[in-house]
Formats: sequence, structure tokens, C-alpha cells
Amino acid sequence: MIADILTGAIRSGTSVMIASQGELISERAGVINLGTEGSMLCGALGGFVVTVWSGNPWLGTLAGGLCGMLISLIHAFLVLTCGANQLATGLTIMFFGMGVTAFFGKNFVSQQIVGFNPVPIPVLSDIPFIGKILFNHDPLTYLSILLVPVLWYVIFRTRLGVILRAAGEREDVLFASGINPKLVRYMAVLAGGLLAGIGGAQLSIAYTHSWVENMVAGRGVVAVALVIFASWRPGMAMLGAYLFGAAQALQLTVQQQGLAISPYFLFMVPYVLTLVALLIVERRKQSQTPEALGKVLAGSG
Repeated sequence: MIADILTGAIRSGTSVMIASQGELISERAGVINLGTEGSMLCGALGGFVVTVWSGNPWLGTLAGGLCGMLISLIHAFLVLTCGANQLATGLTIMFFGMGVTAFFGKNFVSQQIVGFNPVPIPVLSDIPFIGKILFNHDPLTYLSILLVPVLWYVIFRTRLGVILRAAGEREDVLFASGINPKLVRYMAVLAGGLLAGIGGAQLSIAYTHSWVENMVAGRGVVAVALVIFASWRPGMAMLGAYLFGAAQALQLTVQQQGLAISPYFLFMVPYVLTLVALLIVERRKQSQTPEALGKVLAGSG
């Protein structure tokens, strides 16, 4: 049972984890994107539709990422070019994503695809207990795990990472260096949308192999919350996503065991745990908020 829950934690949490890494990039540059939910939904639908048409889940993944990026471009334009409020714009983008995917996705609800399936890693997948948990997943899950250390290295050990963090902390330093902070933020928001779209595509192409209306079910909002929980660090965001996935896996396991617990209560457990985690870490993390983002959350951006 424990192995099933831990395996489910990775499978259920991967889409949220990918999206959280994208949101982390955006927020490091000083732009919060509550429209991550909309990017994930568009990525889920776009990836599923292209996989249906092409029969190639890799093309579907690419399409999902591009769809998520397109939605995030709208957010970036409204916020960075037009000066709209980031929080209000993000919520608008989220509901826009819900509406547009519900409209265009209605004809694909009953479609079946040949998406990504678990690919056991030879030898490693045969290791007792650990093998099933870590080495028997779909290709996007493996790539998402590799993404975390790569992203950490880029953010904290490269010049590109310094530029990204400066956009969210000291934009005047970028001006003095001849770099346009607005352009950096544009690129960060687009990168965040790309990863959110891939996260949504992973959900429809690899996890469920299906499309249903509003299938993201709040995962994009959770991804935004997990970035705050993680204090804008990739590794902690990954851990938070897997904790969310574990709560979802526990919900399914309890239902399979036939225990007399309300399914509605079980459904809300992952989201309640996310809120509890945020409450616990709020004060300790507050001082680490990127300066530009702190102004937004305070209502001045």
C-alpha cells in the first residue's frame, strides 16, 4: 500500500510539478501568473488534440507547451505592456482558459489516444520497493525529474539566472547593465507558460489518456501556491508537488479499500493539505519573496 501511494505521488504530482517549475521562473522575474490554470488547461487540450490527429504524443507535448505559452503571452502583454494588475489579469486568463477549452474540447471527450505509457528502466525497475516507485514511469515524468536540478543550476549558478533574479529583485541593476527588465520578464512568463502547458499535456497524454472538461481541477492554482510554499526553490517545489500527488494517491487508495469515508472529503484532502502547508511556512518564507513580487502581493503592482 505504501509503495502504491508513493508511486501515485509521482504520477499524480508530475503535472503540478512541471507547472510549478514554470511558475517559479515567472515569479523569480517578478511576475505572478494566476493564469497558470488556464495555461495547463490549454496545454492539456492542445496536446490531446494533436495526439489524436497525429498519433504522436511527442508532437502532442510540443503542441501543449505552445498552447500554454500562447495563453501566457496574453497575460504578459496585458501586465507588462498595458500595465494591468497581475492578480486580476491572472484570474481572467484562468477563466478564459476554462471557457475556451470547454468550447473547443467538447468534441474530444470520448476520443481515445495512444499516449505515453510507463517505461520501466532496465535493472533499476527490478529493485525491490524502490524500483516500482522511482523507475517505472512515463517519459515526461523522467524528464520532469531531470528538469529540477537543471533549473536549480541555471537559476543559482549561471549568468542567465542572475539576470532572471535581478529582474525580480533589482531591475535598476539590469538597466545599468544595458538589459531590458521588461524583456526578461516577458521571456520568463513565456517560459512559465510553456512548462505549464507541458504539465497540462502530461496530464491528458500520459496520466489519464483522455480529455474531460476542466480536467486540471485546480492544479494550476496549486502550482502557484507551491512556489510560495517552496520559497521560490525548484527542489522544494518538486517536494510540494509530490506531497500533493501523495494526497491524491491516498484518496484513490482509500476508495479502493472500500473504507466508509465520504468521497467528497477525500477529494478535498489534497487541497486542504496545500493550504495547511502554506499557513505553516508563510511567516518563515515571507522575507524571501522577490522584491518586485512583494509589491504585487501588497497590492501596488
